[in-house]
Order: sequence, then structure tokens, then C-alpha cells
Amino acid sequence: MVPPTEAPSQPKRRAPARRGKGRAEGQWALGYREPLNGNEQSKKDDNPLNVRSRIENIYARRGFDSIDPSDLRGRFRWWGLYTQRAPGIPGARTGTIEPEQLDDSYFMLRIRVDGGALTTEQLRVIGEISQTYARDTADVTDRQNVQLHWIRVEDMPAIWERLESVGLYTTEACGDCPRVILGSPVAGIAADEIVDATPAIREIAHHYIGDSSLSNLPRKFKTAISGSPRQDVVHETNDVSFIGVHHPEHGPGFDLWVGGGLSTNPKLAVRLGTWVPLEEVPEVWHAVVQIFRDYGYRRLRNRARMKFLVADWGAEKFREVLENEYLGRGLLDGPEPPLPDGPRDHVGVHQQVDGNYYVGVTSVAGRVNGSTLIEVAKAAERVGSRRIRTTVEQNLLVLDVPGSEVENLISDLDELGLRARPSPWRRSVMACTGIEFCKLAIVETKNRATELVEDLERRLADVQGNMDNPVTVNLNGCPNACARTQVADIGLKGQLVQDEQGNQVEGFQVHLGGGLGRDAGFGRKIRGHKVTSAEVGDYVERLVRRYLDQRSEDETFAQWANRVSDGELT
Repeated sequence: MVPPTEAPSQPKRRAPARRGKGRAEGQWALGYREPLNGNEQSKKDDNPLNVRSRIENIYARRGFDSIDPSDLRGRFRWWGLYTQRAPGIPGARTGTIEPEQLDDSYFMLRIRVDGGALTTEQLRVIGEISQTYARDTADVTDRQNVQLHWIRVEDMPAIWERLESVGLYTTEACGDCPRVILGSPVAGIAADEIVDATPAIREIAHHYIGDSSLSNLPRKFKTAISGSPRQDVVHETNDVSFIGVHHPEHGPGFDLWVGGGLSTNPKLAVRLGTWVPLEEVPEVWHAVVQIFRDYGYRRLRNRARMKFLVADWGAEKFREVLENEYLGRGLLDGPEPPLPDGPRDHVGVHQQVDGNYYVGVTSVAGRVNGSTLIEVAKAAERVGSRRIRTTVEQNLLVLDVPGSEVENLISDLDELGLRARPSPWRRSVMACTGIEFCKLAIVETKNRATELVEDLERRLADVQGNMDNPVTVNLNGCPNACARTQVADIGLKGQLVQDEQGNQVEGFQVHLGGGLGRDAGFGRKIRGHKVTSAEVGDYVERLVRRYLDQRSEDETFAQWANRVSDGELT
């Protein structure tokens, strides 16, 4: 457990003038502290971090039926716990029945992995917990966490004891608080690294995660910090991001971005135009979080993300408030980081700055299991490695591999279904949790992604050698875009559709040509165009073959999809 800390001292802020809009939105900085909805009232009634003692001392002893509903569907999240979807409830009933009808008596448990950094011992412990308490389930998420399923509240004290004995925790893995900090999985080892962000990530996690002064934010708060020129933490979609850049006078540091987020109102983050040295990143991060806490909108949950505040204020005002009200000083202007060339992921074999190698392997849509994680730890240790990393593509990296052991490791991991030399589809298909466990989902995603990968490997085997620009296919079970559907080449948003016989079946609305980096933007939607889940393989094959036939030299799928007619995309 990361214990709550005292709020650090901060510059004295001037009292802003009260405005009517602040009252309507419940902005604390304008003096409007009265809760405007049930979620805000629940957080005011009791700091959600306090629920851990009730879990350990009451609920774990008395069982699921003893849990207070306001803890079960609210405060439990601050400790990484969500109730699973009860089995057998079809997607047609999502959002139409009461929460207690959707709740299973088991939980999803999210283990927080800041910076994606794990030791082999920690990975082994996660695997052992999975085997003992989670029916051997485990998913690597696109937020670099590991999620387990089928967890009983009675087992949580023992699970926390095991996790915390090796330096892992679930504190604020969910909830309206600062969630996991995304970090470059090759921080400190990549030969092309601009700056190693590890010290900043560690300091933020140590000082601020579990800080009761930051545990009541308007909504979740997502952070990304990377000093890699690959910009490998999808910074455009986070509430705050620090991205490595060289300042012409001051050297390596970070470019500051704010206000990104997807879901039903997607927005890409904006640059503030500042340069932040490594040692100041925790202070600036803390100030940005406080702005969100104090000025964020608290009336409507669907407008409570920081992206709406940034959209209303603009970068100039946000920077002004950051500097004048929270830091008490100006920040240096800084250059924009160059856009990365090539893929952002780290799949394959790559040399480290020390002469050893790291090996990046793909799972299928993050679906592994506890037994696999234990075997990955063993395979890494056999070749002398003690360090594992998770990635925002739901993959795993093994660091510090001697050159003479690379092929041995690849062979061992291949036997576990983890590929260092994957097909384009195994490398580029992503999926959220889906209807199997998620109470918000409408369609199945994980198993569908596995089937799709195998299907596309077979269907498109003849053109695999021409896939120099992999086409990403992201499947999401609902509109919330946990699998980043809006910034995928082919984004599939789950919904119920009609098949040719007029039956209501699982299917997807299609987003095409989204991307990050050089192709940053949201995918286009073709009016009225949807595909059934059963049709996805046919549809993706058809699109990819058209792309390969019609593309110009070096044209990416996103560029092609955004220049051709609607008819070419159906």
C-alpha cells in the first residue's frame, strides 16, 4: 500500500472572481463545494481511500452480501476493484437494468504497474495470485496494468499482503483520482532515449498516490511520461503528458501536453509550449492535478474530464493559471518534439545502450493467464534477466538479455504463445475487456479478437510480406473507447446491429483512418455503415486488399482511408 501523505505546501493562490458558470459546474476554485450529483455526494460523505479498512475488517469477514452499495459501486474502485458482469446477461440489457442486477459477486482487480515496470519476482507473484484466487485469469491492459478476474472480497486481505510484500499495490488503480502513470517500457535502457523519466514516475507514485488531498477529483485522471523519441505512451489521449524533447539551450527535458481523452467526446491533448526539466516534473504534475481538482466540472459525469476544461479555456489560459496560481513562477518556453518515425511499439529484438538486448513479444489483445506470467518470469530468469515491462499495446518486454541468449528466450516465449516475430495482425489487434466481464459492454471482444487474428493470418497470408505499415484493428465492447478505437486504422465500436435476416446480433460501428503521431486524428464514420461480428473478417480483408491495391508510395492506411470515397470503405 502507498500510504496517504500530507498535502505539500503550495504557492498562495489569488481568489478568482465568482462566475455563474462555475456554480452550474460545481467548480471548487470558485467557491462551489456543494455536491451536484450522487457520485460527488458519496466522495464528500467519506474519502474513498478509507474503504480499505472496511474491506479488510468487515466485508472480507462477512462476505459479498455485507457490502454497502455506495462502497461496492463507488469507493471500491479506489482500491482497484470493480464488480464483474453477472454471467448470461446479453448486451441488449446493458444500461436498461438496475446496477445490482448486473453485479456478479466476483470482482475484477486491477494491479497498478506505474511505468509498466515489473521485476520477474513481481510478475511471478501476480501469476501465483492469479492461479490461487483468480481462476488463472490475467489480462495485460493498454494502460500497462494487469487485471485479474473472479476475485472474492474474502480474499482481498491475503491478495494485498502478497502484492505489497513485493512492492506492488492497487491503490487508486481506478476511481476519480490519479490512475496509473504510463511510462516508456524502455526507460533507462534505450540507445536513442532523450531522457530517462523513471525518477519522476517514482517520485510522483511515492509522494502523491494515496494522497488524500488528491483522492477526490471530478473524474479519473490519466498521466503519461516518456523520454523516448518514439513517444511510446499515447500522450495525445491523456489528461497530462510529459514527452521528451531537447531544448536548444537547456538540454533534455519534457514538453507538456494537457487535455486529451477519448470516449464519446474525443479530444486530442494540446501543447502548452513549455519545457520542463526532469527534476521539476513531479511539481508541475502536482500543479496540473490540482487545477483539475479545483476547476474541473463536477455537475455532469460525462463532462467531468479535464479535456472539457482545457477545450473551454484553451492552452494559453491553462498555462497562465498553472504558472500564476499554482506554481507561482513562469515556465520556460520550449520546442515541439519531432514526430517519431516508424512504429511506436517495441516488438522484436532491440539492442540496449549497455550492449544487451530487450525482446518485445505480443500477446493477442492482452489475454494471457497467471500460468503464462509465471513461465515468462522463469524464461527471463533462465537467460539472466530480472526485469519485465508492460506496454500500451498490451504486450510484454523482457529486458537485459545477453545477445547469446536472445534466440533461446524467443523460443521459450513462442511456446507460451508470445511472439517476438508476430504476423502483422498479431502485432496490431487490440481489444478491451468486453461483455465477458464488463458491465458497460454490449458485445464480446477478447475472444473475437483472438478469432480475428487467426482468421486474418489465414486470409491475408499471401500479402503479409507487403504489410510494411501494419494496419491496427481495435475492438471495443461499448462507446467508451478503452481500446482506443477512435485513433485506430480500423476501430470497431461494439453495438447491436441487424443481420441480413433482420435479427439483432452483435456487431460494430466502424471508425476508419484514425491515428496518432504523424496521422493524429479521429477515424471517420461512414453514415449508416455497420458490420456484424461475424462479418468482421470479410470486411477487414476487403479493406486491406483495397488499400494495398490503391495506395501510393509510402501511404499509410490512415492516409488512404481519409482520401478515398465512402464507397471504397464499405
